Amino acid sequence: MESNVRVRFAPSPTGPLHIGGVRTALFNYLFAKKHGGTFVLRIEDTDQTRYVANAEQYIVDALDWCNIPFDEGPGKNEKFGPYRQSERKELYKKYADQLIESGWAYYAFDTSEQLDSERKGHEENGKTFIYNWHNREKGRLVNSLVLSDEDVQNRINKGEKYVIRFKSPQDESLLMNDEIRGTIKIDTNTLDDKILFKSDGMPTYHLANIVDDHLMEITHVIRGEEWLPSMPLHVLLYRAFGWDSPKFAHLPLILKPVGKGKLSKRDGDKLGFPVFPLEYTNEQSGAVSRGYKEDGYFTDAFINMLALLGWNPGTEQEIFSLKELTQVFDLGRVSKSGAKFSPDKTNWFNQQYMQTKSDKELTELYVSILSEKGISADVDYVQKVVSLIKERAVFAADFWNLSDFFFQTPTEYDAKASKKNWKEGTPELMNELIEVINTIQDFSSVNTETVIKEWITAKEIGFGKVMQPLRLSLVGALKGPHLFDIIEMIGKEETLNRLKNAIDCL
Repeated sequence: MESNVRVRFAPSPTGPLHIGGVRTALFNYLFAKKHGGTFVLRIEDTDQTRYVANAEQYIVDALDWCNIPFDEGPGKNEKFGPYRQSERKELYKKYADQLIESGWAYYAFDTSEQLDSERKGHEENGKTFIYNWHNREKGRLVNSLVLSDEDVQNRINKGEKYVIRFKSPQDESLLMNDEIRGTIKIDTNTLDDKILFKSDGMPTYHLANIVDDHLMEITHVIRGEEWLPSMPLHVLLYRAFGWDSPKFAHLPLILKPVGKGKLSKRDGDKLGFPVFPLEYTNEQSGAVSRGYKEDGYFTDAFINMLALLGWNPGTEQEIFSLKELTQVFDLGRVSKSGAKFSPDKTNWFNQQYMQTKSDKELTELYVSILSEKGISADVDYVQKVVSLIKERAVFAADFWNLSDFFFQTPTEYDAKASKKNWKEGTPELMNELIEVINTIQDFSSVNTETVIKEWITAKEIGFGKVMQPLRLSLVGALKGPHLFDIIEMIGKEETLNRLKNAIDCL
């Protein structure tokens, strides 16, 4: 592997960054870091009609939150800047002209009406119109391959609109190599003559992409499967310019959780999960799209999940830190087939990472949640609560439902649990229990459990007759961690108070 590996992530600023794009960025980042290379961010904004003002900053913020920041890009180590294609447009015309001079491209003056007429004519004969060797020099299409040089120059001088098309070769079997998919063979007779330069003076993605990758010395192009059909044109463009081609790798699609097809925002809206890393507000409509960050996912859990969508380490290991991923990532273990997204598996990853977080770190999150609810609690107390409940939590937002009873006396009791566990003789038992608890001096979890269980044993009654009503009295439901840990935490006075409330209310 070359020591000067350079990869790029080149999104279009047309809206929020889909998790498919984040995974592409992640795989580029991992590949670069494994080989001591450079991860470049380039903003491909040649399509100004779809440009969204806040999208570029969103991309940068998303990469930062994912802990995969770019090494080189807009405003950062601009060795090959500028990194926005809209700021490089003067470059591209020169290279388009170079292709015309070498015979690899030509001017096309066809109007939209003329092209529509050609399409309709082909359709009437049961054929599909392709602008290429079949028809580009037969006289019906208006281009510099059939016009005289003088006529072409006159049309340009008069300001007649034109595009520049690539001249695809005829009768060739083009062999290409993909780092993931192996050798790919294409019959060049099936290729159309793609537009490289548009009538608005801007290059298309194809020309700008190739020129920028060459000038920025990109060694590996790692991108989504949707760009696989563009690979023949890109390989041919490198040949036409006489440049060495980078190595290509096309990543598999991220598929819907159910059925076939590419994962979309609509799937997330329908099934209740985000498809963007950060929350995004549409500046025009005001519509807000959910983000993994705001939904409470940990960055490392999100990245771990994404890494295993379409790549596997060849072992049973599923939990990887970013550093570990960097060490073991290999394009050779990226799948050719699509990877089905699983919301449940994503939540599982978050729960796994929840257990790796320190109680102190989780306490900071919970204190913030409690503050929003207007609850002020001792930090050490909150940390003890967190240590008791975190195993049951998927998100920090789950903490409140798992532990509200640590901070407030129950005012309601689960109806089903009450009907089943609060029997005719229960109030008398709870009153006796109050007397027992009153005698306890050492209110530690271990001692309280010992005393109460000895009392139950002495009465020769089932433990459930006492333990279930006791939990219901203290918690309001049959949930929560070890019952005597709860008793120790809330204290003797509050334990007695809750027992009395339950006797009065149930």
